[in-house]
Amino acid sequence: MKYFGEGLGEQHNELGRFIRKKDRHEDSVLAFLALHEKLHLSKMSNGEPNEIDTLLNDMSPQEYHIMPTAKDETIAWSLWHITRIEDLTMSILIACSAQLFDYQWKLKMNASIYDTGNALSDDEIMQLSRELNIVELLAYRNAVGKRTREIVNDLATGDMKRKVSASSLDRIKLEGGVTEHKDSVWLLDYWGKKDVAGLLLMPPTRHLIMHLNDCSKWKQQIRTKQKYFRVE
Repeated sequence: MKYFGEGLGEQHNELGRFIRKKDRHEDSVLAFLALHEKLHLSKMSNGEPNEIDTLLNDMSPQEYHIMPTAKDETIAWSLWHITRIEDLTMSILIACSAQLFDYQWKLKMNASIYDTGNALSDDEIMQLSRELNIVELLAYRNAVGKRTREIVNDLATGDMKRKVSASSLDRIKLEGGVTEHKDSVWLLDYWGKKDVAGLLLMPPTRHLIMHLNDCSKWKQQIRTKQKYFRVE
């Protein structure tokens, strides 16, 4: 069921139809940026108020670390997860440069992990969610979004079909972006099969749409249910 992003799936599908065409490079960049800005707080792009503002701006601190049902994670975990993945894939795999996340960001967010959180247990998700400084997490997410837009604006014609390099994948592992756990390390194989266009069509777009839809659903459940699976 759709709770977020009416029409964004169609916008994403349209981008996928021409993103690898060299004669549509400028169109691809503009279409990506138009979609991407709707998946971050409007503050990130200095744009018009959007659904992300509506989703996050009135959230209480406790609402970020509630698991509505046994099948769910938390909104805090989801924001951490999508932001870490966007940072790793855009900064390291596409730009072949340093990720934004560093020890200072880790301290500011009060995070206990470096990786994307894919392999965390429910207890670990709850711990991460409680300890994260949400204000700083949202600041990190804004910074990552801005960096993504800079990277995409700098892409040259022909870059869309460029394959991910093995050395960049190794760098993600070396820097702790993924762990040795099977539910984490598989990401390297998945990303390793992508070209630049394939990455742009997943981590900073479709992946965000899916997780933000979950967050919107969870927020609705949190505000309508009287009992939750986990709340601490």
